[in-house]
Amino acid sequence: MKLLEDRIRAQGIVKAGNVLKVDCFLNHQLDVALFREMGREWKRLFADRPIDKILTIEASGIALACMAAEAFGDCPVVFAKKAQSVNVDGDVYSVKIESFTHKRVYDVFVSQKYLGPEDHVLIIDDFLANGMALEGLAEIVRLSGATLEGIGIAIEKAYQGGGKAIREKGIRVESLARIAAMDDLTGEVEFVEA
Repeated sequence: MKLLEDRIRAQGIVKAGNVLKVDCFLNHQLDVALFREMGREWKRLFADRPIDKILTIEASGIALACMAAEAFGDCPVVFAKKAQSVNVDGDVYSVKIESFTHKRVYDVFVSQKYLGPEDHVLIIDDFLANGMALEGLAEIVRLSGATLEGIGIAIEKAYQGGGKAIREKGIRVESLARIAAMDDLTGEVEFVEA
């Protein structure tokens, strides 16, 4: 998606340690107009799938998932929580997910009330690097008996291999911007040619 690639080139900051900082429009300050266009693009890419529920993980994926849900006709958004709280009752699907960004392992869960065998799920998230979060979300979908229709990603670090590993499992992944390489010394970002 050229619009997203242009924003990354203009406002993204490449930092040491393989970090792309895009918090001015993607995951701290949110550009809702950009998110709306991203939601429409995921709708176009997955128009052939009977998606009726969107799954993400807190926190950065929630806003993207909501805009995608709007594009898909206001289907419900379910987000995997990273901490148990008193207002979640009943049985849950739970998995462990290692966060690339935070360098820690989370127990994430989704209430069984909100995901079941009748659902056709699209997973939405902001970044795909090593794929651990998405593997965990896909496992939650599997545990629920729902059908995983695909995964929509804002920015994929294609050189890290997470996307390749997930695609090799037969899961459809549509990333709006696929990064081939980044250089923290020059600040340059190269994208995978479409």
